[in-house]
Amino acid sequence: MSALPGNGENEGMEHDVETNGFDGRNDGRNDGRNDDGSAGFGGLVAGADIPQGTVVLAATPIGNTSDASARLIALMEHADIVAAEDTRRLYDLANRLGVHVNGRVVAYHDHNERDKADGLLDNVETGATVLVVSDAGMPTINDPGLAIVRRAIERGLPVTCAPGPSAVLDALALSGLPTDRFCYEGFLPRKHSERMQHLRMLRSERRTIVFYETLHRIADSMDDLLESFGPDRRMALCRELTKDYEQIRRGTIGEIHNSVRNDPPRGEMVLVIEGASDEEVNENTPNVLSIEELAELAAAKAKDEGLRIKEAITRVVAEHPLPNGSLPNRKQVYAAVLAAKGE
Repeated sequence: MSALPGNGENEGMEHDVETNGFDGRNDGRNDGRNDDGSAGFGGLVAGADIPQGTVVLAATPIGNTSDASARLIALMEHADIVAAEDTRRLYDLANRLGVHVNGRVVAYHDHNERDKADGLLDNVETGATVLVVSDAGMPTINDPGLAIVRRAIERGLPVTCAPGPSAVLDALALSGLPTDRFCYEGFLPRKHSERMQHLRMLRSERRTIVFYETLHRIADSMDDLLESFGPDRRMALCRELTKDYEQIRRGTIGEIHNSVRNDPPRGEMVLVIEGASDEEVNENTPNVLSIEELAELAAAKAKDEGLRIKEAITRVVAEHPLPNGSLPNRKQVYAAVLAAKGE
């Protein structure tokens, strides 16, 4: 996920972490230890293992700079190559951490990751440490990184992770909803029709569901969540995670829908939705009807409710989605209606 930025309300207000000891020194020491002899943060950085001939995926802070790990800092300083989603953000993070990036920095993003993967891996093959970082959070989770992981596996080259901040897990833990089983669905589709198809497919999902959403689409997405899942399921809307203005809105879909309308949230956010109950699963399991059966239902609905046949077909099709969330073809149903009439 891209960084959860301040969006004007907390620009520059991220928690800054002290830089003392980041270079392995602390009050003149060169072992990174505190005055009492215990290993300080600088000692952790200095002692961090830098694996040679390896691709390392490293999680970066999602808002609070203090969440940077000792391994991330050591890797930023000592990796031979740093493949960054946005090189400007990398250097900005390095400045805030008091870190000097010594290796070669390359842009590695959605538009070039497949083309650059093998070139980076050629360096790994000769013993280089290649660090892969995204703007925020863990690479490959809605961020670049998957291409180089797949190619490294295909080429038999080692890949490891320096774990850290994750908006998905942060929001899930704070939601108060079940965490033993969950599914991560990334960003909801942009278009209304595609979003509704996707949500219809998830109506019978028993696991807790996690989505990402943006400021510009949250109102429309909440409308569609309300239509798809109804007002009573519990959910949490988590925004500005780990920042000074972190906010968790908890309630039912209906309550959160109203809060979004009355008090629009700012920034990128994570939505956590309760999974379906047994009753909802039974109600929402698609009853797959043939085109001919749908045509019969539409003809009956048109007669009983005094509707035009095309309107009746539209309603019947909407009430009988296919297992993948898409809707039956209305033209085929209409043709079946005409065929049944002998026209």
